[in-house]
Amino acid sequence: MRIEILYKTDITSTIQDQVSELFKQLSPNKKQLKLVEILTQENPITIVYCIEQDKIVGIASMCTYKVISGNKGWVEDVVVDLNFREKGIGRKLVAKLLEVGKEKGLSEILLFTEDERKSAINLYKGLEFKQKNSRIYMKISNPY
Repeated sequence: MRIEILYKTDITSTIQDQVSELFKQLSPNKKQLKLVEILTQENPITIVYCIEQDKIVGIASMCTYKVISGNKGWVEDVVVDLNFREKGIGRKLVAKLLEVGKEKGLSEILLFTEDERKSAINLYKGLEFKQKNSRIYMKISNPY
């Protein structure tokens, strides 16, 4: 098992297909963008993946941005294949993103998860994420 950063030059049709199938386990009804559309110079994102015997079994991503209050990161799309859960892969993926955040000098790394995702909540708490006293609001400006 290896945890790697995904670069645009790494993308093959096999990798795209494996990531697409994996993402469906997280959000089966969401429209997906192609990896080549995401991994661009204009889009400050890091995607990490776990590969086991030539198969991608986990992914996580972090977007970075600068605002008045500092350099920040936002973790998204953390998913581990159903057949590979409970092996610490999610923890290793997020830990890798935290390393990247440290290298980039981020002052804060944020994420969102739904209340019913108990395993994810335990994972994030185990990596010392703290729940903020805040609300997230959403407005869909370009519905699919």
